[in-house]
Amino acid sequence: MDVAQRIRQLAEEQLTNPAHFVVDVVLSLRRTPKKITVILDGDDGISVEDCAELNRTLSVALDKEDVFEDSYLLEVTSPGLDQPLRLLRQYRKNIGRKVRVKGTSFTAEGVLKAVTDQGIVLQAVKSKKETADREIPFTEIEKTIVLVSFN
Repeated sequence: MDVAQRIRQLAEEQLTNPAHFVVDVVLSLRRTPKKITVILDGDDGISVEDCAELNRTLSVALDKEDVFEDSYLLEVTSPGLDQPLRLLRQYRKNIGRKVRVKGTSFTAEGVLKAVTDQGIVLQAVKSKKETADREIPFTEIEKTIVLVSFN
């Protein structure tokens, strides 16, 4: 097991709310001090307090496990608006929201209508009165971003 996988495992063990989940662990080992970024999300969103709590408990676990001999910087954060969806769980929590999907040979926008283990169903607007559902397998998706409207 590599270091990032071990940190992810330790982070997941520290989570007390079953609605919370680790999206990713990013290591910047060439920096001084080394930087660990844990991206945390939740089925109903994530708060600053949730990130702070995981930061405290994970820091203790990392020190106890002695993952790094040298000092390190630990950051627990939520996915930003510009962060692509990575996990099936993230796709499911965003059903009903408008997304932009960049595929291997296409780009599409629409409302995320459904999610299966194999892919998504995107409801695209063809005209003011007409929509069309498009099934997109995960194997064809390079990146999916949730579009935020500030209307």
